[in-house]
Amino acid sequence: MLKEKSRYENRHSSEEQNRPLTSSRLPAIEELTLGLKQKLHLQARARAAPYYIRKQEPVDLVERLLEQRALVAEAVRRLQEKKQPCHEISESYFTWVCGVREPGCYFVLDVSTRKAHLFVRRLPEEYEIWMGKLLSCDDFKKIYAVDEVHYVDELPSVLRSLKPETLLTLCGPNTDSGLTAKEAVFPDIYDLFDMGGNYAGYAADITCSFPANGKFTEDQKLIYEAVLAARDAVIREAKPGVLWTDMHLAANRAMLEHLKKGGLLQGDVEDMIANGIHGILQPHGLGHLLGLDVHDVGGYLPHCPPRPTGPLARLRTARPLLANMTLTIEPGCYFIPRLLDGAKNNPAQAKFFNWEKMDKFRGFGGVRIEDDVLITESGVENLTFVPRTVAEIEEHMANGANFKSS
Repeated sequence: MLKEKSRYENRHSSEEQNRPLTSSRLPAIEELTLGLKQKLHLQARARAAPYYIRKQEPVDLVERLLEQRALVAEAVRRLQEKKQPCHEISESYFTWVCGVREPGCYFVLDVSTRKAHLFVRRLPEEYEIWMGKLLSCDDFKKIYAVDEVHYVDELPSVLRSLKPETLLTLCGPNTDSGLTAKEAVFPDIYDLFDMGGNYAGYAADITCSFPANGKFTEDQKLIYEAVLAARDAVIREAKPGVLWTDMHLAANRAMLEHLKKGGLLQGDVEDMIANGIHGILQPHGLGHLLGLDVHDVGGYLPHCPPRPTGPLARLRTARPLLANMTLTIEPGCYFIPRLLDGAKNNPAQAKFFNWEKMDKFRGFGGVRIEDDVLITESGVENLTFVPRTVAEIEEHMANGANFKSS
């Protein structure tokens, strides 16, 4: 059973967003589901509970569920107590399997009959005074293409009627936790903003790096353009059939070449890679799959290449690219004291650095450029629409005009 568990963001939203849907304002189904066809969610349920199990295919989700004795709830975060609406995002698996946007719903997939049961809130009749006629169970059934629709208060009786072998009901929120936020300081610093958005349950994730005062120093320009060269190398070479590991290395080569031209590195770039220099300056993978979750599933499937070792071990996938994959491309260059100290004390690595220049970058921080891209039949479509070159960033920050891509 899936509960429409919300991932609340700590910001206000309008009352309209979390209002129950009513028949008096019922739009077309395509509009109601933000343009996503119910076929998408029917296919998801078919994959979760296939009618046919072929011996040559991996064990399906239902078979795995039948092997378990219980489903463990995930963490719940409560960020504020005030009676005000919060921006609500459905839990990813809930969106994937049924696409329901109404808050407070539950979804049950009967693994024995393959029937889909949706449980919706029973709202007081007086809600119709302000909202018009409320949707009926039949309305929800038609909209979301499920077999049965019930009210949430009927959940216990419906579950009993399904006669499960074992029924465990647990409750209780876990404790809250917080993250420390750094105080904002602007005049002479270099900023890195890793940001995201969400539409119809699907995530976006980009990173912008720029000087707070709007003007790059020569050092900032050197590092930024090294990272931009890495991104551009992937944009040029990525296409179906190319291994993600090869794209990671292509980005690293481009960045190392640029840093070598700038005098920070010395020696042969291939030797640098063989000795792990790329992992010192970029200790993370090139990017990740993007979907219902920001770091989406599917990176290391049973029939796909295993996780690499060494500096490539942090890659979130090693798969060959496929048409219609959506991923992030996010090369970076960082000057992390612990990693630099380790390289300086390692003769096999120390020889590639011009330490007189490199040590001046201690305290610089780092640069990352992150774009969201779609793999097409012939290459890449970049979905990220922000200033990227040094000239574009300086022009945009100086004039504040709407950005127009070249």
